[in-house]
Amino acid sequence: MTTYKPRVISLTKTPGQTFGFYLRVEQNEEGHLIRCLEMGGPAELAGMKDGDRILRVNGTFVDELSHSEVVELVRDGGASVSFHILDESSYKKAKALGVKLSDPQLTPVANGATKEPPKLKLCYLVKTSSGYGFSLRSVRGEPGLFMTQVDSGRVAYNAGVRNEDRLLEVNGENIESYTHDEVVEKIKLGGKSVMLLLVDKETDSFYRNKKNKIGSWLATVKFLPLQPRFINLTKGSNGYGFLLKEDPGQGGHFIGEVDKGSPADKAGLRKMDRVVAVNGTDVDKCSHKQVVDWIRLCDNTCSFLVVDKDTDQMYKQVSHLLTCSLSSSELRPKLCRMEKTSAGYGFHLNGIEGVLGQYITEVVKGGAADKAGMENDDVVIEVNGENVEQSTHAEVVNIIRRSGNTLEMLVARQDVYKQLKATGVKTTPLLLGETFKGKTRTAESPKPNRKEEKQQQEEEDEARPETPPQQERQRTPSVSSSSSEDGIDERL
Repeated sequence: MTTYKPRVISLTKTPGQTFGFYLRVEQNEEGHLIRCLEMGGPAELAGMKDGDRILRVNGTFVDELSHSEVVELVRDGGASVSFHILDESSYKKAKALGVKLSDPQLTPVANGATKEPPKLKLCYLVKTSSGYGFSLRSVRGEPGLFMTQVDSGRVAYNAGVRNEDRLLEVNGENIESYTHDEVVEKIKLGGKSVMLLLVDKETDSFYRNKKNKIGSWLATVKFLPLQPRFINLTKGSNGYGFLLKEDPGQGGHFIGEVDKGSPADKAGLRKMDRVVAVNGTDVDKCSHKQVVDWIRLCDNTCSFLVVDKDTDQMYKQVSHLLTCSLSSSELRPKLCRMEKTSAGYGFHLNGIEGVLGQYITEVVKGGAADKAGMENDDVVIEVNGENVEQSTHAEVVNIIRRSGNTLEMLVARQDVYKQLKATGVKTTPLLLGETFKGKTRTAESPKPNRKEEKQQQEEEDEARPETPPQQERQRTPSVSSSSSEDGIDERL
């Protein structure tokens, strides 16, 4: 399901300065558009982009207001104004799909990490001599079956199951309409293992309020004990060093012999690994020749998504989730923005003096880092826009100390970081789907030269049709406007 996440951008200007952009309404275009960003101005430095749409001004939803009403709201905000912004592509898709952009549940990106919608969870349980370690119960007046008596330290608990989780699927089959006895029998038929799709109370409530259908396509696979592997290969003098074979009996494309000491061997490719994708393309339904052609097209480097026999068997009931690994929102870093409180940022930077590589520990619950989305064991990639993967502990500490009272860090969970490294993808904020700018840069925008501005405005007016009197606006030192048959814009 596509989600739309406005960014929250707060701009501040000095006396006589503008925010550094034009606010426009244009013919054949919906919404209030950001145009003509001033290079080095507050808006450009804060990450506004040409074509962005303004949804809110200081919390007021403005998408359905007139151009003049939005301008007045910005003016009334004075020297500091907060904007909710949506990029052009997302705005147009949302409009085409009839998304209610005024919905307060649209989660913005604001002084913290991008907050993804909550996820269902897939839990894979392998029975021991004492069973799975949970019971099922029904609740009067509530549909479905719920987990109870989940014993800490036992199979179910260790697999991610928690008390009060609602059960949706057993081994890939929806059981919401089944009776208690039917579900128990279904679990028993699974033998010594079972794959459960569960939803906790908070997540269940979130999707009920949105009236959205839920299923395994909304699930996280982070609780599963086995994961597909990304293998990134660079061709050696004798090629990649493996044989690809097709097994008609099993279906799929498998790794045959792997040459000892070859790029494939060193990267961890193993005999009988099944190839799920080549360079991001699902090859499950391709012929052997087509897969070979894909690999040949890779030139000198090639990325593979593979699974071993045990992982393949575990994913059998939810095989569609294997290819989700190629574009999963979970396979992304987190951009965490924080403001220092009296208690600091609320995390410790862990590393070994003189050794490269830093990670986050002791994240204080409710602290700045926690609210920004940081988690224990996150790997630190950038600090204030500067890559620190090759920096020592002392160097990273110094960058943080120099940041003052605000801090921006690009981090990733360790499993995400390893998978991104395996694909050869450079881990930057671009993987978040938007271009973010570090906020450590400070530059005071030059005050506009009024003589040059006036001359430019007169030249523009000569080339444009006459503006109706009701659209004329009094110019002020901090706002200028112009209009044409194409639309209206306002410099802010």
